[in-house]
Amino acid sequence: MKVIIGSEKEIAEKAAQQYVELLKRKPNAVLGGATGSTPIGLYKELARLNKEGVISFKDVKTFNLDEYVGLDGSHDQSYRYFMNENLFKHIDIDIKNTRVPDGINTAVAADYDKEIEAAGGVDLQVLGIGVDGHIGFDEPGTPLDSITHVVELEQNTREVNSRFFNSIDEVPTHAVTMGIKTIMHARSIILLAIGKSKAEIIKKTLQGPITTDVPASILQLHPDVTFYLDEEAASLL
Repeated sequence: MKVIIGSEKEIAEKAAQQYVELLKRKPNAVLGGATGSTPIGLYKELARLNKEGVISFKDVKTFNLDEYVGLDGSHDQSYRYFMNENLFKHIDIDIKNTRVPDGINTAVAADYDKEIEAAGGVDLQVLGIGVDGHIGFDEPGTPLDSITHVVELEQNTREVNSRFFNSIDEVPTHAVTMGIKTIMHARSIILLAIGKSKAEIIKKTLQGPITTDVPASILQLHPDVTFYLDEEAASLL
């Protein structure tokens, strides 16, 4: 487990170098995507590197962590829309090689892991972290052996995400998410955390016991995980 601390810009640039190293070694790598405000800086850096010819995504496949139940890809708060607008439209990836869990036909959720396996498994998964320690939408109490599934979102998670909607009433109550076991199967993992609000949960994740009360704590057992933290998120370490 590695911990890298810097400014928001610095950690985005340093995290992007893992992609450079991976794609030079394996141009057809499988990447795991994440949404929310935290990875936007990383995605901008990847787009810049792609535009400058440092890396190419033309042979890459991607699988995203999660999607809201009830939102299709045309909804401006769906995670498919987010990925298209914040990354896919700005790089040379074949959109047919990008996958986001189906928020409409949720009966196929369990097939997502089979698709990942058929693609060869995720080489590099990027994660954010919730203030309660959730990764993806795996809320506290999620079994550590869970695979992709439908989850009811905690009220606190909905309140945090309501800033992206007109009101909390518009925030979906459920989501499809990779399970903890699914995430842990990635060969390498990057976790990004920014801001003082993440400091306490980062301390619990890195230095506390491994517990379903803090889903991200399971990352202590992963053989290749790097935490990229700004100074505020790392302030309690």
